[in-house]
Amino acid sequence: MTKTRAEELLNATVAVLQKELLGGKSVQLQNFGTLEMTRKNARTVVHPKTKELTTIPEKMQLSFKVSNTIKEELKNV
Repeated sequence: MTKTRAEELLNATVAVLQKELLGGKSVQLQNFGTLEMTRKNARTVVHPKTKELTTIPEKMQLSFKVSNTIKEELKNV
């Protein structure tokens, strides 16, 4: 496979992943893991130096859960 063709395939794969994830769906990669977008709620935190209260706004976050196959393989490393 040429470098150009490999780059085209990778770009197409990433585009499909982005479309599905931004559409609210999770993406399962067989024997590897699952990608999904999760909502992280807004929260109030204390700044460690100034002791001021700061609000961190709600945001969407990408999460990855490793498959059991990979977990088992990692035990043998």
